[in-house]
Amino acid sequence: MKEMLNKPAPEFSAKNQDGELIKLSDLHGKWIVLYFYPKDETPGCTVQACSLRDVNTELTELSATVVGVSKDDEDSHRKFAAKHNLNFHLLADADQSIINTYGAWGPKMFGREGILRKTYLIDPDGVVRKVWAKATPQGHGDDVVDALKALQAEN
Repeated sequence: MKEMLNKPAPEFSAKNQDGELIKLSDLHGKWIVLYFYPKDETPGCTVQACSLRDVNTELTELSATVVGVSKDDEDSHRKFAAKHNLNFHLLADADQSIINTYGAWGPKMFGREGILRKTYLIDPDGVVRKVWAKATPQGHGDDVVDALKALQAEN
């Protein structure tokens, strides 16, 4: 969302696949890759998650933490993470509070509504520095790394 760009990221808290409560404020001081995706184990979501998994070591070296959000529950996230060796947090947002706050719910194909594939890059001070309003699953991890390096080079 353009209106969120260069503004403080809204606080969130939810449990991850291990039942751990993850809050944005607890991640202060790191870059956050906050990405929203429709559903565990669907083809596009799996490609996107694996793309971020494959660059997670590089993101960690750049002081970034990946956090994925969908409506799936902790058990679904745990199975998804285990099956695909996902090395980052997957938050269970069953009530859509985070999804709605970040504008990641809206019209999709065939007149249906659902979770939109959006990614927010949040700086160590909690400010949204980049938004992918329609993230492409294939190569998304590389896009995030490139954007993060460019933003870090500006500072």
